[in-house]
Amino acid sequence: MAKTFPGGIHPHEFGQGKSATNGQPSRSAQPPQRVAISMAQHIGAPCNPLVKPGQRVLMGQKIGEPRGFMGASVHSSVSGTVKALETRFMAGGGSAQVVVIENDFQDEWDPDIVPCQDPDSMSREELTAYVREKGIVGLGGAAFPTSIKLATPPDKPIDYVIVNGAECEPFLTSDHRMMLENPEGVVDGLNWAMKISGARTGIIAVEQNKPDAIAALEQAVTGTPYTVQPLMVKYPQGGEKQLIQAVTGRQVPSGKLPMDAGCIVMNVSTAAALSNAFKTGRPITERIVTITGDIPQPANLTARIGTAIGELIDQCGGLPADTLKVIAGGPMMGLALSSMATPVVKATGGVLIINRAHGKVAPESNCIRCGRCVEACPIHLMPLRLNELILHDRFDQAEAANALDCIECGSCSYVCPAKRELALSIRMGKREILKRRKAR
Repeated sequence: MAKTFPGGIHPHEFGQGKSATNGQPSRSAQPPQRVAISMAQHIGAPCNPLVKPGQRVLMGQKIGEPRGFMGASVHSSVSGTVKALETRFMAGGGSAQVVVIENDFQDEWDPDIVPCQDPDSMSREELTAYVREKGIVGLGGAAFPTSIKLATPPDKPIDYVIVNGAECEPFLTSDHRMMLENPEGVVDGLNWAMKISGARTGIIAVEQNKPDAIAALEQAVTGTPYTVQPLMVKYPQGGEKQLIQAVTGRQVPSGKLPMDAGCIVMNVSTAAALSNAFKTGRPITERIVTITGDIPQPANLTARIGTAIGELIDQCGGLPADTLKVIAGGPMMGLALSSMATPVVKATGGVLIINRAHGKVAPESNCIRCGRCVEACPIHLMPLRLNELILHDRFDQAEAANALDCIECGSCSYVCPAKRELALSIRMGKREILKRRKAR
């Protein structure tokens, strides 16, 4: 029986939507002449670069060292020569330090990269350190370091590891392809997460609009204690808190993490990367990226980390003349690009191209108090009230009204008949609240 959560929406997809790419096997993108590998590919402080201009590097070689506990190593996705350390614009308008490497097209792997040696004899601390060293982070978009997610404290025992195959964001199909093309890797990654976390129950949750992925995973879990749980098709079904509520019936307390509900949630592509790290010793150097929307040849491309997004678009027919916006991610939670030189990072699951016809946005008007945003909110907040408080600089009241619990899914803005920028205002309000907290 398919499960779900209260609230949520069913976003409309223009054109072919997911069907434009969900039946297309992933294919390798053309290797780039240069990569620009960001030192900020996870939540937390950016990595410190370990290389200098003129230095030769190998594929899989560590080029970024985490500054603190909240981090994961960064590795070269090509073999070649470091040309520069510079700053590049990233999705959403921010910037980050990148290591620019000129590709020698030899794909020479670091000889020190070998399969994990005798992992069964490793302690939990050693296993999580290994995951951190291999640069494993959440590949569903959040980029939370996986080593931290698995290293739960003793007073927070884990009952469930839920592998997230919902992929509820419109248009994107990279996770769908991963489940079809590497279901064994997804299941093996779940097995490692279970071993490291000490969890008792492992579940792979997939929206029921992916019956082929469900079938592939059900075959892959045969002979294991794990199950595949179908989910109703609804956005944001893939949100951690919504997924936990749908699958287990538990609710993550306000201001807390999934571990506080005895759960760990891991994206399917993250699980596959975890499996690959233990089997081959290789870190994350590439990922599947869906290039879709208003573009001549939508595709699922396996791209090297650090590839310019513009190069991937060129391999799919290029940007049409009437392009209005290019988004890293999907239409609901993606971030607009200001430069086609913005590089692929570990969390880049897709790129959406929107033309002028599909990108028309009606002007904002006054709230009519219809309550649709309240019905849609999966966190049970009152977006209209938060919007009002934040626009009037009443940040203390907004914090008291649980603004920080907002997951920024955009459901409220989507359903608003007045076209108010509810999610955007709450996002900006959250930043101000956190800024004021630090200043206290």
